[in-house]
Amino acid sequence: MSAALDIFRALGDPTRLRIIHLLRAMELAVGEIAQVVGQSQPRVSRHVRILAEAGLVERRKEGNWVFLRLGKDAALAPYLALFDRIEPSQAEHLWQQADLARLAAVRADRSRAAESYFAEHAEEWDAIRSLHVAEADVEAAMTALLVQEPIGHLLDIGTGTGRMIELFGPEAEQVTALDRSPDMLRLARAKLPEDAGDKYALVLGDFGELPMERGSVDTVVLHQVLHYAQAPEAAIAEAARVTAAQGRVLIADFAAHEREELRLRDQHARLGFSNEQIENWFAQAGLDLERVESLPGQELTVQLWLGRRRGARVLPIEGRISA
Repeated sequence: MSAALDIFRALGDPTRLRIIHLLRAMELAVGEIAQVVGQSQPRVSRHVRILAEAGLVERRKEGNWVFLRLGKDAALAPYLALFDRIEPSQAEHLWQQADLARLAAVRADRSRAAESYFAEHAEEWDAIRSLHVAEADVEAAMTALLVQEPIGHLLDIGTGTGRMIELFGPEAEQVTALDRSPDMLRLARAKLPEDAGDKYALVLGDFGELPMERGSVDTVVLHQVLHYAQAPEAAIAEAARVTAAQGRVLIADFAAHEREELRLRDQHARLGFSNEQIENWFAQAGLDLERVESLPGQELTVQLWLGRRRGARVLPIEGRISA
């Protein structure tokens, strides 16, 4: 009874209800919530403390930032289900929509900052990556993981200057390289072989909403891309969606670290990832984590996570393979 009373007391405040509503949309930093609800960060932190003490939210410290997500305790499910069952009043519906619109604006500001950075540093991008860890070692480890099976249709998410095209394109049956920066796609196009024909497709798009059909690719690569995602779990879910059953998703990114300057200077949304985070996001997306490789560098460690899409291959009426 005490736990139930704590939960209802925590929910008995309009601002805390707004915070829960926002966290149902995505994991957020305290400062982002403060910006959306229009209150000071100390005041929002007090609300967060009450929600955390009731078990409704969990904190995750990353560098100088604290990220929040909904509590994972199964006992909270009935209380959170109330948000779906109770019809909001007209006024409540309006503030919910207004908060989500402000949240979209916050995310758009961050995306614009990242895109501006990409445009300014497109020519230097391969060199910037090489400062963190020897790229040749990363590529060798990625190759060792992928060439054990046919690559089939390769999707390179966040292709950048097209290095993954250069590395895995010759072994693939078909290649789709996606990036949200036209400058990057222009550079990637220069990596295509002269006899490319229609084997290669360079596509302008975002990893949060891939312009591809479900189960349409065999191998997905995200090379030093995921740390730019505001919602990494959503990017992984999208990668899994377009991957055929028994297909593979390979992520090469940084292990969790505390180099705050990468967020401030290089627009990294996340300071690396733990194996537990990736494994949980893989599981939620229908992927089994098969291999983890660790490549320590002088300052940062690069991790490789290889996942496989669950399910049997099924041939639908229209002839498209899906899970």
